[in-house]
Amino acid sequence: MKQTAVWLTCLFLMVAAGTLFWIFTPDGTLLGEDRRVGVIEIRGTIENAQETLKAIKEYRKDSKIKAIVLRIDSPGGGIGPSQELYREVKRTVETKPVVASLGGIAASGGYYIASAATKIVANPGTITGSIGVIIFFPNFKELLEKIGIRSNIIKSGRYKDVGNPSREMTLEERELMQGTIDEAHRQFIRDVASGRNLAEEKVREFADGRIIMGQTAFNLGLVDELGNFEDAVSRAGLEGKIEGEPDLVFAKKKKFSMLDLFLGGDTSERVTDVLDGAALFLRYEVPASGHFR
Repeated sequence: MKQTAVWLTCLFLMVAAGTLFWIFTPDGTLLGEDRRVGVIEIRGTIENAQETLKAIKEYRKDSKIKAIVLRIDSPGGGIGPSQELYREVKRTVETKPVVASLGGIAASGGYYIASAATKIVANPGTITGSIGVIIFFPNFKELLEKIGIRSNIIKSGRYKDVGNPSREMTLEERELMQGTIDEAHRQFIRDVASGRNLAEEKVREFADGRIIMGQTAFNLGLVDELGNFEDAVSRAGLEGKIEGEPDLVFAKKKKFSMLDLFLGGDTSERVTDVLDGAALFLRYEVPASGHFR
């Protein structure tokens, strides 16, 4: 009976110790806490920055995270979300290194965010650059006339319905929107120049919306190093003064929803953004098939 009690006591202590270990070290890296590198993924069209902003802030404040890797695989997206993430990365590099790892595509808003990082690592074949701004306004005037649909517009100012698809855009409206585009473009050039420590005149030479391969981006000074994700992790380890191989801690992803189940993660995210009104028409994004995605 005594032996059974001893075994039960030992079992209880082992379970209690395991539980405490799980609670206080949920990522299982207690023994390697001085080698932690936080990994945050930015995938797909950039429409809503909140989850990524939260992850960046958490890793910046976590003293156990010595460096951060931003894995970017994105054609860009809304100007507002891209600028929010750029600002947060800029704040973070003041306290700990951030390495941007560019995947298959990290263009326009995707590169905009990366330009704030301490170092940028890209594959030679990565599609990047596309430093430019786009607005897409469809025109259904002739189609609507054929099927007999007319719209009645009541507005408070002459520019309130700029981009109305039921009519042609006036010259004044086009000039107004071009001015908006030019201002957003100047902001893009200014921030890339600041993040990469380049002269604005130098950035402006290739800031005409062209896509640039990773090898060319490296030659132009837009990228610091050619390599893959593992190379970016190694660079983060060096920048964070980590001895030995870094232990990776991945940011928690948002909860799986029923919409994800039926449509798939990327599609459901896009649908949600549209429903939430986050699909902004003024964008830092690579156009696809003649229009933005």
